[in-house]
Amino acid sequence: MSWKVFAAIALIGTPAHATVLDGQILRQTGDGQFVLLSTDTPFDVGQDNFDTDHLYAFDEDQNIVLPLPIRVDIGGENGVIPQGATVASHYVFFDSLNGVHHGFVEFDAPILGVAAQPDTMDATDFLANTSVTYISTNLRGLEDGDHVWIDAENPFRLWVYWAGSSPGDYIRVFTAQSPAALM
Repeated sequence: MSWKVFAAIALIGTPAHATVLDGQILRQTGDGQFVLLSTDTPFDVGQDNFDTDHLYAFDEDQNIVLPLPIRVDIGGENGVIPQGATVASHYVFFDSLNGVHHGFVEFDAPILGVAAQPDTMDATDFLANTSVTYISTNLRGLEDGDHVWIDAENPFRLWVYWAGSSPGDYIRVFTAQSPAALM
């Protein structure tokens, strides 16, 4: 068994207070599935670290009062989540060798905004989970032709339509205060 397969198996699990609730791939060119990663065991995420057709998500810092406003590429009020807002941060990614998928990820609180470009992701790294090492950060974000949108009728659901290749697609999702993380 390769170290990547072993690491993926070791990381799969549901945190005790998961705020990413679920996800699903509805259409794809590969054979992936949605995988919720636990950050209880440290791991690296970034360029070609997973190389699968799976759609991954994990929770970062939860219920943080923003010390300053943050800019987002999708959502927010005029592209900004204001200082003083309480947010939960989540990372969603697709690190495929060569695949396309359309699916969704659901959260336990409404989505406030999404950082989908390297500059907005870099500026919000202070909300990252400290047990995860982010590599190739200059290559994060979405590539041309990729789409992400908040469901207009269900603000707890984020839709993705991604074509993945090296280095993959990476976004940070900000939700309102997470009820599950308060338990």
